[in-house]
Amino acid sequence: MASVAGSQRRAETQLIEAARAGDDEAFGRLTQTYFRELHVHCYRMLGSFHDAEDLVQETFLRAWRSLSTYEARAPFRSWLYRIATNVCLREIERRPSRTLPQDFSPAADPMRPLSPPITEIVLLEPYPNHLLGELAGRASDPEATYLFRESIELAFLAVVQLLPPRQRAVLLLHDVLGWRAAEVAGLLGSSPAAVSSALQRARATLAYHHRDAGSFPHRDAASEATVRSVVTRYITAWEKGDMNVLAALLKEDAVLTMAPAPNWFRGRTAIAIFFDQLCFSEHPKRFRLLSSGANGQPACAAYELDRGAAAFRFSGIMALRLEGDRVAEITGFGDPGLFAVFGLPEVLKDEVSD
Repeated sequence: MASVAGSQRRAETQLIEAARAGDDEAFGRLTQTYFRELHVHCYRMLGSFHDAEDLVQETFLRAWRSLSTYEARAPFRSWLYRIATNVCLREIERRPSRTLPQDFSPAADPMRPLSPPITEIVLLEPYPNHLLGELAGRASDPEATYLFRESIELAFLAVVQLLPPRQRAVLLLHDVLGWRAAEVAGLLGSSPAAVSSALQRARATLAYHHRDAGSFPHRDAASEATVRSVVTRYITAWEKGDMNVLAALLKEDAVLTMAPAPNWFRGRTAIAIFFDQLCFSEHPKRFRLLSSGANGQPACAAYELDRGAAAFRFSGIMALRLEGDRVAEITGFGDPGLFAVFGLPEVLKDEVSD
């Protein structure tokens, strides 16, 4: 194992030297190794898949321009994280933090129509599971794999977005990435004592916002067989328009959010009534759902029937958080452009009938 690591370091050193000599292909090979983990880091910092894309590219551009200043005493990976974190901190100062509707409004009445989107509120975006597999596979043991999955869940990230920027960076670098306090202090140009203080405050905020849910992260993950069963029944309920079946899948205190609408709903009865009123009562709609995954959780891609085109068109993603064999939370993202991010078709044409 040590010889493999040594060989990788030598190969990386050769790429660095070639890049310093002006070889942009070598620089591309060097940085591409770290693209996905830096993308996830920027996503955790800002809560936006698309912003993370831009910020990683800015990180690489800054690294290319300042490669001559890199000192091999620190790992190249750490140097890239320093650049990426500072890029994120500057970006956070320029725009509002992303969040979920329950962070800024009370639960809504399911009998009332949805409110229009609030333009001042920037909502959290989902991250496709199929892009996370590479990083989850690097985890050294089951505990590390579990912690990785928890650190990408929407509930965790929603609280992270409430933290002041530097507390956010400290929590992610120390508790998620496993950096020592002294390393975090060096990256942020701070002291270990200041880092420890910021970390304590960040953890207190995290605990406070999950006081109603018990310990966080949650450790009652469902088995793969249970997840498949629940998702299959969830899909069937939607495709048949059977909200009684859907309600039976929900926890009594389940929560629903449906971005970009600012409304959210609590309780299985309220959620079932809302979906029935919105989709199946006065002007019944038809849906097809495909099993997918977002933020380390099961998800469904929803397609609504366009009768004029005789096709089902992608309408959004529903991420599901399970507790045992029940759905504890549904987080909907009604962005019609997400099909491309999730590698899904925009239109389903088969099996359409009146």
